[in-house]
Amino acid sequence: MKNKHHLALMRGVNVGGKNIIKMAELRACFEDLGFSDVATYIQSGNVLFGVSGKTPKDLASSIEKEVSKRFKCESSTVVLSHDELENVVKHAPKGFGKSPAKYRYDVIFLKEPLTAGKAIESVRTREGVDEAHAGKGVLYFSRLISRATQSYLRRIAETPIYQQMTVRNWNTTTKLLALMEERGGAGPQELAL
Repeated sequence: MKNKHHLALMRGVNVGGKNIIKMAELRACFEDLGFSDVATYIQSGNVLFGVSGKTPKDLASSIEKEVSKRFKCESSTVVLSHDELENVVKHAPKGFGKSPAKYRYDVIFLKEPLTAGKAIESVRTREGVDEAHAGKGVLYFSRLISRATQSYLRRIAETPIYQQMTVRNWNTTTKLLALMEERGGAGPQELAL
């Protein structure tokens, strides 16, 4: 059976001087879990890998247990298949990501069982600054660059559901999809911009 490409989005890796993990060690961890074609993208816990016969939820659980054991840190992980990430990008709200000189765009990936419907209830926006939209397994969040300090995005960290989400900017999200699409014969490595 051919391995399917997946993406692990690990929350809180190498952020603010905490949960420091070298990408070579993280790749080795994923290889020891039996995953193939393991690659990392930038230093913030984005891992592409191949595996067959397991659900994203089961994969996330296995990854979290091994990372916790090996690196002595807690990192909530969201795992998406190529199709799921493609749908996130394809079904973004109209115009999302199209005005990067005016807006900052982020995708908030949700860890099951948290749904977008439930998450959107907890996410506040400031009129004229922020916009949030629910998608399948994600929230799309944009904010005016000129008023970014007034944005409520950082207040998400104060919500009880924050532990069940991880945030990636739109550029990273679309780059990860492009990398998944070109995975073909790539071996273990760190992927660069």
